[in-house]
Amino acid sequence: MADENERPGLLESCLIAFVQSKSLSSTLIAQLSQVVKDHGAEVLEPDRKGKIRIPQATHIISNTIDFDQYAEAQAMMIPVVRSDWIKATIARNKVAQVRPFSPDPRMIFSSVILTCADIPNTDKEAIAGAIMALGGMESKDLSKQTTHICALSLDHPKCIEAKKKNLKCKIVLPHWFDDCFRLGKRIDEGPYLLPNPEILLKAPEDSVKVPASQQLEGAVSTIPTGPYEPSGSEKLVVFAQKKVMLSWDLPINAMLRKTITDKIIKSDGEVVDSVEDCDMFICQYREGEQYIRASQQGKDVGNLAWLYHMMVFNEWTSPFRRLLHYPVPRNGIPGFQDMRITLSNYGGEARIYLENLITAAGATYTRTMKAENTHLITARMHSEKCEAAKDWNIEIVNHLWIEESYAACQALPLNNSRYRHFPPRTNLGEVIGQTFLDEPILRERYYPGGEEYMDDAAKKKRKINERAQKNALNVGLDRDFSVMQDSSPATARSVRKPGATPALGNFATPAKTRHVRSGKENDTPSVMSSASRSAKAQALSKLQDLAPDIALYEKEKKRTAKDGHGVWGGKRAAEQIDKERADRSSSPASRAADDVEDERESRRPAKRAKMTLPDVDMRICLTGYKRWVENKPLEEADRKKLRSFGIQIVQDNAPCNYLAAPGMVRTMKFLRCLAKGPDVINSSFITACIETGKRPNIKDHPLNDKANEARFGVTIDKAVSRARANRGRLLWGVPIYCTAEIPNGVDAYKSIAEANGAIFKVYRARSGTTIKPTTEEEDGGAAPDPVYLLTGVSTAERQLWPRFEEMARNGHMEPRIVMADWLLDVAMRQELVFDPKYLMSNRVTDGGK
Repeated sequence: MADENERPGLLESCLIAFVQSKSLSSTLIAQLSQVVKDHGAEVLEPDRKGKIRIPQATHIISNTIDFDQYAEAQAMMIPVVRSDWIKATIARNKVAQVRPFSPDPRMIFSSVILTCADIPNTDKEAIAGAIMALGGMESKDLSKQTTHICALSLDHPKCIEAKKKNLKCKIVLPHWFDDCFRLGKRIDEGPYLLPNPEILLKAPEDSVKVPASQQLEGAVSTIPTGPYEPSGSEKLVVFAQKKVMLSWDLPINAMLRKTITDKIIKSDGEVVDSVEDCDMFICQYREGEQYIRASQQGKDVGNLAWLYHMMVFNEWTSPFRRLLHYPVPRNGIPGFQDMRITLSNYGGEARIYLENLITAAGATYTRTMKAENTHLITARMHSEKCEAAKDWNIEIVNHLWIEESYAACQALPLNNSRYRHFPPRTNLGEVIGQTFLDEPILRERYYPGGEEYMDDAAKKKRKINERAQKNALNVGLDRDFSVMQDSSPATARSVRKPGATPALGNFATPAKTRHVRSGKENDTPSVMSSASRSAKAQALSKLQDLAPDIALYEKEKKRTAKDGHGVWGGKRAAEQIDKERADRSSSPASRAADDVEDERESRRPAKRAKMTLPDVDMRICLTGYKRWVENKPLEEADRKKLRSFGIQIVQDNAPCNYLAAPGMVRTMKFLRCLAKGPDVINSSFITACIETGKRPNIKDHPLNDKANEARFGVTIDKAVSRARANRGRLLWGVPIYCTAEIPNGVDAYKSIAEANGAIFKVYRARSGTTIKPTTEEEDGGAAPDPVYLLTGVSTAERQLWPRFEEMARNGHMEPRIVMADWLLDVAMRQELVFDPKYLMSNRVTDGGK
């Protein structure tokens, strides 16, 4: 009989990769990694560049689609699932389906597990098919996992059983599914819940509360105020290992440009001046050579609103996710120029967002409605403006029309029923801001072609995006459904899922238009991006003012004596002036002075040509180097010699692409710099440069330290790969306290913790309560998160331990009082792991050994 431990695990055939985000922290990833390993799965380490090994992966665990390899995962049809998928798999003791756990917001029913009660079979089949196509699951029987029961009354046995067992599922009318399918958005179930559905009890004209628009945070305007700071005291990490280019057309002055640049550099990013070198290109308009080249090469192209949004939320997001995060068309969208649009029933940020979207599309927004208005965009069909619009024959639509028209880069026809659908007890402001931009449409209109200028990486990225788009359509994001029987086939065919490419038969993308600079709309922004550019603009402005006089002068020069104006007119006058100038310059006095000056020049020794230094292409952070110890003159001489080779020795807080050390040393500089993910080399490379007088092959100086690799339980290559994947977020959001009396001082541990994104605080005898008291219920029933205290074993420090434990438990957190080695080992391994051996309680129990 085989041993029980030799049985294949539940996840034995799975190769799982994790994507860190605010909703999937390093702490949770560490816990889930251990869970899946215990059930036979293998957790994939990142590759050398810190990327997910997508070809090898069978599952990618991410609670968001906002990571830069999502399109690649779609292209290779690797399932991306939320972390709940692991819990569901373990709970059922069976590998769960992936579709219900998709993090894609376009899969509007991804968390729905539906069972139908007293519904006609035809409607039941239509609802089940549509639910499954949009991420949900249909179950014939009622279970604990069921989230929704579709019923017409509570008399069905399934409804009775759900009430009897007090299940948390919602019993809804089929009208809810119908309205969701008609809109292509998931609206709130509240008005459709049995036993007292609001849609049957209240009149459609009764007031409805204006909802908050969560999707619009940081996305209501293309030119926001800022720059903003990330929430709390967390480190800005979103630009780590990213190269950002700020375009000249941004409406910012030199001071604000410098502020933004400093923030990016502080976030371990880099600001560059070349499109070819950048990862992110920030501009205002969809035009210009740089915009076209950056877009064709697959760079992330966004505007200031997108940049500020990432600063605030400290997370990368695609600029296609929100309409006003992408550069705007300078002349608007074709078809909108003659439109006058007003709004009704939208409030707060939703109204501001729609005002800016209307303006960006090229239409005219009016606060009040008059007979000259062409369109009314409303969230409900009941208001004074709606009644007036009916009397004046003004088109009435919901906001989906303006959003999808903007995404399609053309004014879409109004005969699509979804643009005129208004659920009776719903304010459509709750689903605003959920429409995606379509990269293929943008490419066709604003930056077609370009294959001849694209490098291999850009060509590969374009193929990935094209395959991802094709696969996204195959899984049902662009499928249309007619659920209730009163929907005509023609209407069903006309419904298009938001964010999907319009059918070419219905909407033809117009040819790219040339942008002709004329009129005020195309003027150069009044606030220039730099002092030099401002001076050039002023000079150009003056030159334009003088243009008529210059033209008149040139015309006057061409006139001859035949015109009858004598010596002082026309060409002869110009020649006379030039002759007099030549005579003055060739006078005896001036000629004598020139001869003397020439003689002096001939005697003067030639100036030594100033030696130009090569560009810096290697920035090295050096630690543990013994050659310069207590020898400052030698260090300065060696630094100059290295600089002549294009090598610059930088501090650990400056951008660098190499970390040089004699071995894996746990110095502050080594661990702080390692968090940036540089190439790690042996410091013998520096010595070889200095002694040989030339730059040797860097591959001949790898850092080999097998002894310390065994000691720390990680290879250098693996630590670097993890660091590049973490991007300075290894301890993102993890609270770490430190006693003021800790050996070696607080500053060293603070710099290491903050370099890895931790929230670091000093804990003193008078610190008081710095963790807000929280109950388990207030924390949503979640397990307590760990909070760490770095400490020594002195009497003063040990007196703080009970108070720290009490504070942590009152805040529904798990106190972990650890020796400083825990932080050093975590930073070296670039993996958030915990072992009880680090607990100070175990050390004290062992007699302080």
